[in-house]
Amino acid sequence: MADSKYLVGVFEDEDEVLHAVGSVRHSGVKIHEVYTPFAIHGLDRALGYDRPRMGVAAFLFGITGTICALVLTFWTMGIDWPINVGGKNFFPWPTNVPIMFELTVLLASFGMSFTFFIMEGMGPTAKPIIFDVRSTDDKFVMAIDLAKNKLSEGEITDILKKSGAAEVNVKEA
Repeated sequence: MADSKYLVGVFEDEDEVLHAVGSVRHSGVKIHEVYTPFAIHGLDRALGYDRPRMGVAAFLFGITGTICALVLTFWTMGIDWPINVGGKNFFPWPTNVPIMFELTVLLASFGMSFTFFIMEGMGPTAKPIIFDVRSTDDKFVMAIDLAKNKLSEGEITDILKKSGAAEVNVKEA
């Protein structure tokens, strides 16, 4: 398998990288990813990402947790081991609300975590590509996959420099 070749633009300021994403995309360059030490408001829209659908997964896992809690409490208190205490019915639902809430939250949180890790390919055997170590400290890094762009390496380097990149490096992964 051939190695992928990336152009890595290093920026000093979050406003510069946010402005650079717009100008680089406007030039027809496809950006692989932008790595920042903290979240930048509006960067996802500038990169052209769709709205995340994690809320759908949270809802589905939460409903699953609620249904599992209802079935569990109904089965244990009404069918498997019914105990008549003080003439009360076998399935008093108000006493089961905390159980339903806890199982809803538990399954929603675990389900969203596992969904996120699977969808992002972040399993225990995944090897991350570190484009620049400083991206976790104080620099903003824009990675561009040269194989997915029609422009040459020199043209993309010029575009990055004009957009405000302090450095432009080549990284093979």
